[in-house]
Amino acid sequence: MGKLQEFEITFDKNKVVYSPGESITGTLAIKLGQALQCKAIKVNCNGFCGITSKVNDTAWTVEEQYFNSTVSVADKGTLKQGEHTFPFKFLIPESAPTSFEGNYGRIIYRVRAFIDTPRFAKDYNTEKAFYLLRLLNLNEVPDIWGSCSSAVTQQFSYMLVKTGTVVMKAHTDMKGYTPGQIIQVMTNIHNESGKNTGNMAASLMQRVTYETKRPTHDLRTIAEVEGGVVKAGKEVEWKEQIIIPPLPQSSLVGCDLIKMEYYVKVSLKSPDVMLTLPIHIGNVSLDKKRHPSKRAAPPSSAEDTLASASTPDTSTSASTPDTSTSASTPNTSTSTSATTPTLPPRRAPKPAPRPTPRSRMSSHNSPSAPPAEYHQGAEGGTPVNDGFPNKRQSQLVSPNAFSYAPGLFFSQNQHHGGPGTAPGEPALGGSMGATAPYAPGGATSMPSLLILPPDYGTSAYPHEAPPSYDESCNT
Repeated sequence: MGKLQEFEITFDKNKVVYSPGESITGTLAIKLGQALQCKAIKVNCNGFCGITSKVNDTAWTVEEQYFNSTVSVADKGTLKQGEHTFPFKFLIPESAPTSFEGNYGRIIYRVRAFIDTPRFAKDYNTEKAFYLLRLLNLNEVPDIWGSCSSAVTQQFSYMLVKTGTVVMKAHTDMKGYTPGQIIQVMTNIHNESGKNTGNMAASLMQRVTYETKRPTHDLRTIAEVEGGVVKAGKEVEWKEQIIIPPLPQSSLVGCDLIKMEYYVKVSLKSPDVMLTLPIHIGNVSLDKKRHPSKRAAPPSSAEDTLASASTPDTSTSASTPDTSTSASTPNTSTSTSATTPTLPPRRAPKPAPRPTPRSRMSSHNSPSAPPAEYHQGAEGGTPVNDGFPNKRQSQLVSPNAFSYAPGLFFSQNQHHGGPGTAPGEPALGGSMGATAPYAPGGATSMPSLLILPPDYGTSAYPHEAPPSYDESCNT
């Protein structure tokens, strides 16, 4: 047996799997048959990734270090015969990636112990590996929700003359899975040729890329299911299931030398048609309650109503159309017809104070709205439901809605454009963009617009000076 009868590392509670940010504790046990002189006894904890160019080789061509900590549990002296125990404790960094073992590379974590002896004496060392698991929560993977789909169209020749076409579409029910879950693969194959295809197949593939000067790609089939053939000129719907076995997670966060990918390959044996459906494999399965469409509820009809009512109305018109024309014309249209509607009789306006100078009048941007009853009777009419309950109706302004000066009156049979107004030119230059929320009566009621008076600074009325006070009295 010699001097050293036992030299062993033990983890507390015999734990072998740890998480980033966790502490690893244990003891180093030494049993000596006789006294042993030593310069120091050290315990080291390290983690690294090694890449090689040969299968299952440990002569690393590229290495990546994650952490390396060493503590001295005994100084220079003589260890007496018998049993000795030395406790140790290390903190695992939060950034350490998950353990991995592949054909061309590994991510290794281990605790090592050393006994340094005087010159010409034998040194002793031992080590024990542990595993690190960095959980991959699929709910935190970007663009993980929904299904994964793909399609391909393949042309091929047969019988040396004819050309055939195969259209293949496939999709999975989700984009992320955990070991033990089932991948639902739905495939549609349309054989537009005169030749039967080979058997259909769906495979779960793993591709590991080892980043070196010349990257190495390790591709292998994890699971495969096979279906039948597609006869000439037929279209087939094929549904299949693939159970995911225990596998490493897709993303090795924190490692820059190894890249892990999974995908479902759907193919035909003949002709050579293939498509791929990328998926993620993690440790925490998708929670449907956290789906964005479940959390973000659609806006209520009342909110839609308010949003629609707050949108400016950009419609302009050179004439006053009838009710049916107004209801069938979109809000953004510009009407140029000269139809003169029949308006209800209206009293002449009462004399008002003399108007303020034109420059002062045109700078006034907050005029009052006409009476509410005018909206329904004179111009707008009864709102017509044209199938869009939240759509705003265009409402037009008549010259009779406002008086300009004492005694000035627009006759009922006067054309809307007035004298000197070019065809297609808006007769009123005022803003008509202000709107109000829907009138009481439910969210489906049509909006009531606050129609503003014209801007007299740019109005086509009048082209002549208004009559004086004496002329008004004589009239």
